[in-house]
Amino acid sequence: MSESINPAAPHHLPAFITAPGDADVLMWGVGIFLIVAILGFGNLYLHLHTLPERMAHRGHKLQFEIVAVLGLLALFTHIHLFWVVGLLLAMVDLPDFGTPLRRIAGSVEKMAGVPPEQDSIERQVGDATHAGGTDEAKARIEKAGSTKREVHGHA
Repeated sequence: MSESINPAAPHHLPAFITAPGDADVLMWGVGIFLIVAILGFGNLYLHLHTLPERMAHRGHKLQFEIVAVLGLLALFTHIHLFWVVGLLLAMVDLPDFGTPLRRIAGSVEKMAGVPPEQDSIERQVGDATHAGGTDEAKARIEKAGSTKREVHGHA
C-alpha cells in the first residue's frame, strides 16, 4: 500500500511534523528542557531562599537560629515578610553584650574575694588534663578563698 499525500496538503511539511509511528523529537526535546528548567529554577529559588541563613551563619548562634526559624516560617506559610525580616536581621551585626557583662561579673567576684567559677567546658578540660594536680589546685583555691583582700574605696 503506498502512502499518498492528500492533494489539499502542502507538499513541503515542517520538520516538527512526523510521520505516523516515528519518534517525536520535538516532544522529547521540550520535555527534557522543561525538566531541566524546573530543576534549575527550583535550585535557584532554594538558593535565594537560604540567603539570610547563609549570611547569619557568620554571626552569633542565637542570631543564626532566629534567622533560620524566620526562613522556615516564610517557606511554609508563604508570608514573605518573614523572609525580609530574616534578611534584615542577618545583615545587622548584633552587639555582644555577654562578654562585657561576664568580665564585669568576674571583676566584682574578684573584688569580693570569691574564687571565679569555671565554665563547664573548662572544668571538663581541666579534669581530663590535670587529674594528677587536683590536690595542688584545691589547696590554691582554698588558700585564695581564705585570704581576704582589702578593697580601697574612693570615698
